[in-house]
Amino acid sequence: MKGIIFHIVEEVVTAKLGPEAWDALLTMTGLPGIYTSLGSYPDAELMALVDAGAEMTGLEPADLLRMVGQDAIPLLYNRYPIFFEDAPNARSFILSLNTIIHPEVRKLYAGAACPHFHFVETGNTVTMGYDSPRRLCHLAHGFVLGLADHFEETIEIEHPACMHSGAPMCHIKLVWK
Repeated sequence: MKGIIFHIVEEVVTAKLGPEAWDALLTMTGLPGIYTSLGSYPDAELMALVDAGAEMTGLEPADLLRMVGQDAIPLLYNRYPIFFEDAPNARSFILSLNTIIHPEVRKLYAGAACPHFHFVETGNTVTMGYDSPRRLCHLAHGFVLGLADHFEETIEIEHPACMHSGAPMCHIKLVWK
């Protein structure tokens, strides 16, 4: 996993819980916490931080990942406003993940293993198939919440099929209100 994700997690944790919380997570996990944005780090390190954060806050790991995803969008917007320039709304941004956003991420961060999404559009609904061996569907869910906030939209989100419950791929249903 690219270090930029660790930077985002650190910023969200620090903003929500204070700088001492990040240090506590590093102590709990025994991780050094030195991540360069271009560096690659084991996925297990992120999961260790999530599990420790869940223990620290009393949140479920899925809820913590959703929170991080939601709070990450303003940070990502500040870092990469160009990614948002051609998207007039959350729907267009989400639908551009495979064709515009993730190819650009791979240019910036060589070796980035981005998830792949499958989209089915029906009226005001997009069903997003999330396929990634990392199984960070809850982080993706949080990103959608953050995009809804960013674009000042209301999106109802359901997660009827999940890899964490044995499904081969997650299905996340997004309904614009």
